Amino acid sequence: MALKITVIGTGYLGATHAAAMAELGFEVLGLDVVPEKIELLSTGRVPMYEPGLEELLAKHVAGIEGSSGRLRFTTSWEEIGAFGDVHFVCVNTPQKHGEYACDMSYVDAAFASLAPVAREGALVVGKSTVPVGSAERLSALLPEGVELAWNPEFLREGFAVDDTLHPDRVVVGVRSERAEKLLREVYAVPLAEGTPFVVTDYPTAELVKASANSFLATKISFINAMAEVCEAAGGDVAKLAEAIGYDERIGAKFLRAGIGFGGGCLPKDIRAFMARAGELGADQALTFLREIDSINMRRRGQMVEMAREAVGGGSFLGKRVAVLGATFKPDSDDVRDSPALNVAGQIQLQGGQVTVYDPKGMENARRLFPTLVYADSALDAVRGADVVLHLTEWREFRELSPEELGAVASSRVVLDGRNALDPERWREAGWTYRAMGRPAA
Repeated sequence: MALKITVIGTGYLGATHAAAMAELGFEVLGLDVVPEKIELLSTGRVPMYEPGLEELLAKHVAGIEGSSGRLRFTTSWEEIGAFGDVHFVCVNTPQKHGEYACDMSYVDAAFASLAPVAREGALVVGKSTVPVGSAERLSALLPEGVELAWNPEFLREGFAVDDTLHPDRVVVGVRSERAEKLLREVYAVPLAEGTPFVVTDYPTAELVKASANSFLATKISFINAMAEVCEAAGGDVAKLAEAIGYDERIGAKFLRAGIGFGGGCLPKDIRAFMARAGELGADQALTFLREIDSINMRRRGQMVEMAREAVGGGSFLGKRVAVLGATFKPDSDDVRDSPALNVAGQIQLQGGQVTVYDPKGMENARRLFPTLVYADSALDAVRGADVVLHLTEWREFRELSPEELGAVASSRVVLDGRNALDPERWREAGWTYRAMGRPAA
């Protein structure tokens, strides 16, 4: 008999996972404690922007004309317990207020609600990013006959649907052959396509996610540190990155210097990893992550200083600054810990008149920074600007006409905080182009 799957928590991770499981052929029931979210998802819509996700939902949500009907949503724990053979826990683990450690209250609440209703023989699968040791503790909360596995997620915002349907690896922390067998059944389609299936114990599965994010953060901060050295030495960090990227031991990905990483995962995950290492008495092993975090945060201040220099080197008072980008990365509407908005906010606090435009993140940006000015287009944002800051590498921005923007800008100065624009194209249109770690001309 085909497995029935539940997904607990229907945020970014959960909504994507639920839709993908339905696409893989399973009957799926998603749960959230926020009724408004369930109502929205039940109409095939999502509370965030993720390319392809709404189309996938509409293909499977019950009640939508032409859908498979394999995907439903509920707020009832009893319904979840009676329905599911495999329960995926996909709730949020934000950073604790005023601390580095992650807040496990949502995960703990999910397990406390699921434990009394889960059927004997059910498998509970944690996907949330948690401190190492959590699975061991949480397994003790489940009743006899209900087993736990840990299956970390590796989604990239903007590519989440593809990453779920065609993952580059599936990692499972299990304690029995039965749990492994069930998860092989869940992921049978990607495994048949050749996706590696890595079987580990609980702690290793939990550490894989933390380690992967730490390595990625290290690579990004490394090239940003090299950009600082290039600035001092007169080198070109883009050429440096190209040269070292050809070394297959290093690789070219994530070697584009800029204003650093943000979002709801990378910053809080490396901080939580440091905090947990400290609790385990292994804090010295991760002291380097403090410097990674420090380099990353320093980039934002350096972009503010570049902008100040560009408007005359003194005060921002009376100066108009256009900011292209509000989300922490392109192909997303996520503005959590966005370097672009952080820079915009700092400049505004120092007296600058800041106008922001982003293709998808305007609504979320307005909620977070209501005092900034928001434009309906890149052209409107640049109109009358003394300096233009390119801070999120949307394709739309790479395709802008420097000539058209130059016709409405007060001064043709562009600061490329993502090293993603074509310097020659902008300079040919009469712009002064600057980017971190690159020569001025």
